[in-house]
Amino acid sequence: MVAIDFVSIFQLEYRALRPRAEMPSIQVRLKRFTSLNTTIRLRDSKIFVSLSDLLEGAPEEVIHAIAHILLAKLYRRPIDRRQNLRYKRFASSNAVTQQIEMIRHVRGAKYYFGPEGRFYNLEEVFDSLNRRFFNGLLGRPDLTWSEHVAKRLLGHYDAAHNTIVVSRVFDRPSSPRYALEYLLYHEMLHLKHPVRMRGLRRSVHPREFKADEARFPQLAEALAFIKRL
Repeated sequence: MVAIDFVSIFQLEYRALRPRAEMPSIQVRLKRFTSLNTTIRLRDSKIFVSLSDLLEGAPEEVIHAIAHILLAKLYRRPIDRRQNLRYKRFASSNAVTQQIEMIRHVRGAKYYFGPEGRFYNLEEVFDSLNRRFFNGLLGRPDLTWSEHVAKRLLGHYDAAHNTIVVSRVFDRPSSPRYALEYLLYHEMLHLKHPVRMRGLRRSVHPREFKADEARFPQLAEALAFIKRL
């Protein structure tokens, strides 16, 4: 396999975007990211680009698309729809999404603080919800409280590590159990309804997911409490 000359590709896309401007110094580095992260910055008339090393074996036309998109954003120019589509097709392909999940599992650090809180035990709440809504058939992932009392990211399911993380904001007397149950139930539905690609879009909350979510008896009260947070 012939190694891709990333700098030359960025130079070509720069010239296409800015045909009369002076060519700046361009530095491109591959970094061990856990996804297709890319960054670009302009400093002292020099362009510094960081690309995920997951792009090392990508087709050359995909690198051209990434270079165009990054440079267009840097100089606030319109992004070519064909280039954008080319990158989205690559990023949403089954091969790439599976590779990202594998890399996240291997490289991504997952801090585990356990299910036992001061007021609530996540395993006990999970098992109760599992019996009520899933006939006890849902496999229990790792359950852990967050490190801090987060009020923005209240909970999430990490498929790469098969872990549900819940914010400690729910582990206190002022947080009603139904609010914690709803949040955990929502994340459990991600186990039942995994993220799927529909065309070029990730389907995170499909109709089936929302229909199951509506079954939660205190949905309105839980959402009102969460909104107050």
